[in-house]
Amino acid sequence: MSVGEAVIPHDGAQVIDGRAVAARVRAEVAEGVAEFAARHGRPPGLATVLVGEDPASAIYVAGKQKASAQVGIRGFDHRPSADISQDELAALVGELNANPEVSGMIVQLPLPSHLDGTYITGLVDAAKDVDGLTAVSAGLLSLGRPGLAPCTPVGVIELLRSVNAELEGAEVVVVGRSNLFGKPMAQLLLAENATVTVCHSRTRDLREVCLRADILIAAVGRAQMVKGDWVKPGAIVIDVGQTRGADGKILGDVDFEAARERAGAITPVPGGVGPMTIACLLRNTLSAARAQAGE
Repeated sequence: MSVGEAVIPHDGAQVIDGRAVAARVRAEVAEGVAEFAARHGRPPGLATVLVGEDPASAIYVAGKQKASAQVGIRGFDHRPSADISQDELAALVGELNANPEVSGMIVQLPLPSHLDGTYITGLVDAAKDVDGLTAVSAGLLSLGRPGLAPCTPVGVIELLRSVNAELEGAEVVVVGRSNLFGKPMAQLLLAENATVTVCHSRTRDLREVCLRADILIAAVGRAQMVKGDWVKPGAIVIDVGQTRGADGKILGDVDFEAARERAGAITPVPGGVGPMTIACLLRNTLSAARAQAGE
């Protein structure tokens, strides 16, 4: 591993500064948005659909809209009531698909229990699927064809590049096999010619598998599950997990204090992967706008 600029000096492992990398990505997006608007007479647009008034979802959506405005992307903020019918919500998604000023669309999950989130998400036009969650987007990623990939895995690739990680030929272990992160993460790493092992709750000798990793990526949502002695000396550790402890503190999936004594570089929680997700969402929105404009 050679080290790039996005590193916070530290006595143990080098701490990868996700906020700094995200700031760079946002600056690049802002420049691209301004150029796009100058060429086409309008900026890219991001539509968010928040059903009901779930407090956590409301915070996420507000953050996405604020970030969009900061880089010049036009926001379309839709907040139907919690009792909206599935047909009505499907119709709204259809309207946004047909709106040429909407470049990207997010239906915030989870939806109320009477709505089918998988069905509704599947109605989003793949060309506007900036979360990369539709079956079409997943299929394009699996086939190695151009498309919109999920933001958090893309953000992890950016963080690895920021420290000049050598992905080609590297042994990478991804702990977690979710459709939202683990599976697309593996696909993106394979595209970089890494050798990828995806672990899950049925993996035997998980610690031993993790100890093989040149790059260890944890995304299971279990606070501090990955212990320091699971880390190969000098490995890069990417912690995707975020769990709120009893004291209100946000914890990652990795025991940070122990792991940083063995790792070569490691992401903190918070301040590591989290900032990259929205930054890559903004970039996906710009990419979608460019593709829809035939660029």
